[in-house]
Amino acid sequence: MVLHPCYGLYVWPSAPVLAQYVWYNREMLTGKVVLEVGAGVALPGIVAAKVGAEVFLSDTEFLPQCLEHVSENISLNNLDSSKITIIAITWGFFSSQLLSLKPVDVILGSDCFYDTKVVFLLKQNPIAQFWCAYQERSSDWTIEHLLTKWSLSCEEVPLANFDADSAEIGGSTMPGCHTVHLLVIKLKEFPSVLTTCVKCTEMT
Repeated sequence: MVLHPCYGLYVWPSAPVLAQYVWYNREMLTGKVVLEVGAGVALPGIVAAKVGAEVFLSDTEFLPQCLEHVSENISLNNLDSSKITIIAITWGFFSSQLLSLKPVDVILGSDCFYDTKVVFLLKQNPIAQFWCAYQERSSDWTIEHLLTKWSLSCEEVPLANFDADSAEIGGSTMPGCHTVHLLVIKLKEFPSVLTTCVKCTEMT
């Protein structure tokens, strides 16, 4: 795949890892409401829809080509349009679509933990989990101060626990030799109603 100037039209290495985690936890997602933030090509969200979740796919309103691309990917995957919805959520803006969003059980995100909107969503959905995959680009980068600031707990899921510890996942070589981490994040003061199917390692 050729790198497009618009980042949202490119499958980044974290996306197949997150999609693999969604697949491994598919039984838990059936009938649940899932929101993917910064969806881009929406690979993890589309997998969630395939396994029976009601899915909202979101990306910025300022790049309509991203939302159009998501719509094309939905059509290509023959998904039931009644179970998957595209909405515009832009980092830094609290739009009416964001504020009126129905309660969600799982928030998906690849390389997008940095935005406070994720924390807003967790506060609005206190028993939800945020499943976050991110590509390590700096060995000294950490989210520990953000977890403390926003009173979040975080568990890292070893990639080997869901067969994501290889350069190829599901026929895709996109993960390659990159270092990708999978985190399950939630509010400290609220126990989640979901129990992930793979063993996690407590980070904080």
